[in-house]
Amino acid sequence: MTWNSYNLDHIAQELVLKYRHENVLNESHKMRLAVAYGLERFWGEHLRLRKEKEGEYWKDTWDELAKILNLAGIELPNDCVILQDPPKKKENKEEKQKREEANTEKISQMAKRLWDFSKDKPDDTRIALAVLTQLCDALVWWTQRYK
Repeated sequence: MTWNSYNLDHIAQELVLKYRHENVLNESHKMRLAVAYGLERFWGEHLRLRKEKEGEYWKDTWDELAKILNLAGIELPNDCVILQDPPKKKENKEEKQKREEANTEKISQMAKRLWDFSKDKPDDTRIALAVLTQLCDALVWWTQRYK
């Protein structure tokens, strides 16, 4: 078996270049810190920031991680979770509750997949966290160069 870098540094550079003019590069440092809290929390940050460009940066980073791990034979859960925002018109209490329950269900399904991944595949989880750590380290490095 030979060493394969999976182009982590190049992928990080491309991400930083993509978002260089979006005023979101400080998120690279936050991403690196978030790795310590696990895959589930890292994944969830893009939802918290979904209405901002920062959310796209987090999601693109997660998507790249999934691609990298797939090359290594690890299938990281990466369901597309699109939350329904409140409508422009006033919604009644029942409509709001229904919308929020649907959003919670979408998040819960993906979170469950991540928790199960961590529980059922601890070695793959450790690998995923190690790769994510290295990817985020590279993001920070390129951020410091291009800021």
